Amino acid sequence: MALARTDSAAPAPRRPARDVIAAVVDNMRRNLEPLRYSTLVPSHYTVYLHPREHARLEGIIPILQEQTLRALAEEMDSLNRRSSLRRLLGRLKRDASAEVRTASGDWQVEFLPDPDGDMKEGDLLVDSELVLPARPDLGVGERTRRITTIHAGHRTTTREQTVNRTPSPSPAIAARLAYRDAAGDHTYDVAKDSVTIGRGGFAYPVDVRITASPDVSREHVRIRRDPASGAFFLIDLSTLGTTLNGRHVPRGFNDSQGTKRENGAETALPDPARIGLADTVFLEFRRVP
Repeated sequence: MALARTDSAAPAPRRPARDVIAAVVDNMRRNLEPLRYSTLVPSHYTVYLHPREHARLEGIIPILQEQTLRALAEEMDSLNRRSSLRRLLGRLKRDASAEVRTASGDWQVEFLPDPDGDMKEGDLLVDSELVLPARPDLGVGERTRRITTIHAGHRTTTREQTVNRTPSPSPAIAARLAYRDAAGDHTYDVAKDSVTIGRGGFAYPVDVRITASPDVSREHVRIRRDPASGAFFLIDLSTLGTTLNGRHVPRGFNDSQGTKRENGAETALPDPARIGLADTVFLEFRRVP
């Protein structure tokens, strides 16, 4: 007689596709920007799913996109109807901010597998960016507001980040990087005092994103420029190490009980220089006169 098999681990929860659509609409509601004559909503959304969840839904993603776009349009119409009703009741008076519209063009929704391996099955992350108009009267240039909603189990958390871009002359290019990775040949002009290089990821924003194997860390190395002297320095942030002209540089962080803290170690960066990322990708550094 065959015995029934009992698994001690409960199966990972499956998130219904309708929950994905609802999460995108919820993100839109959280990223509204009322102006004087209209209210803007973001038009581009990126949805990250656990790789197994993405694989499960992959065959219906075109239908999922179509219905998500429809739900966004219906929600915007609903917001406009409610605003019209309030205007008819005299609550908005001369304020024409009742019109709700996308900030730029048509809706766009992408569904991607989690590239970082940080999400659990059933988790859902929605990211939208809304480009806000400049406010010259306040001395504020173009701003971009990024709203990220993370759905894990029955809990939803929101992260908001606004980047202000004050109008200023184009920064001078101080150095140039040239490298080849799995995506081809690239150059990057160094015009900031701090440039982070690595594979990057949603939780690891980098200035130079390298397409390579996991041997290259998500945040692998940082180039720092001293604004006073103009000297450049290299800081190793990696797991498998960084070389400078063929020699390993000291690690720029301490790892204590899973907590990573930078320790201030950095190496002077000569001109020219060859920077090796885990002996996998090499960047040629040269100052621009």
